[in-house]
Amino acid sequence: MDLIDPSATRTLGRTGLRVSQLGFGCSTMGVLRSGEDEATATAALASAWRSGVRYFDTSPWYGRGLSEHRAGAFLRHVPRADYLLSSKVGRLLSPLPPDAILPADTLAFVARFDYSYDATLRSLEHSLQRLGLSRIDMLILHDLSPRWHGKALDQQFAIAMDGAQRALCELRAQGVVKAIGVGVNDADVCLRCLYAGDFDFFMLAGRLTLLDHVAALPLLTACAQRGVSVLAAAPFNSGILATGATASARFLYAPAPPEITARTRAIAAVCGAHGVPLGAAAIQFALGHTAVASVVASFENAQQYAQACAWLATPIPPACWHALRDAGLVGWHPGLDQ
Repeated sequence: MDLIDPSATRTLGRTGLRVSQLGFGCSTMGVLRSGEDEATATAALASAWRSGVRYFDTSPWYGRGLSEHRAGAFLRHVPRADYLLSSKVGRLLSPLPPDAILPADTLAFVARFDYSYDATLRSLEHSLQRLGLSRIDMLILHDLSPRWHGKALDQQFAIAMDGAQRALCELRAQGVVKAIGVGVNDADVCLRCLYAGDFDFFMLAGRLTLLDHVAALPLLTACAQRGVSVLAAAPFNSGILATGATASARFLYAPAPPEITARTRAIAAVCGAHGVPLGAAAIQFALGHTAVASVVASFENAQQYAQACAWLATPIPPACWHALRDAGLVGWHPGLDQ
């Protein structure tokens, strides 16, 4: 695979939009920490901008509005025509009562799911106000998955298809937004939405990675056949594919279980034998598939972003991908027929 330039772009489905191959995910911008939080967030965004990244993703859910505030504070000072911005719908934020205990590391709001038509329009209005911007380019139906809804998923799915999806399609037809998608961490839900709705792309989080990708293969095939794009979010699986199998490594937002730790070590060993850092293989893996338009990763600071760019620029010999496949560690790799 050719060396990857984070500023190089790919077409998003049939929309004609061009998203940078590396998208900047703003989820970590929604965490309140002690120290220079605002300055750290701004520096990370500025570093991405200088390197040519022109796709940024956020959500009301990240920090109960804090991520949108911080992303907007930076993006308001760069030319609006020069970048694409996505945010999400599916949750509405309400202020907590004065005597309520604040949620840890977030703003003083509570989020509730609402996939109705009216709530979708209201969510967009609220996001624009938090961002301080006049438009969002790509709007994403968020977290419609078993992880969040359990046995109520079918009920919520029906509400979302009749309400949120209808609102999103109308917003797209009116030119209010340029593309609509679904963002979840479940490939089967994406497939279900592909057949039930009319979406331009799917943002699949943590399920199109070196450690977890087999279940995504049917989705990739179906999307490629229909001209629908996939955005591969969370390529490091919450950290373990960036840090390696350390004692504190995390996988899908929790401490990494022993089987994941062992698999990570095996992948790292194969990569190391070919002179390839684990992080380089992790961030380049999904971009090898024709259905994938961008890899969207979140960064806490400018240093993490610079490391990701270095990994993107790391040459990976085809022999490394073949060795990972032959060892049974990946189900496909860049260069295989898709």
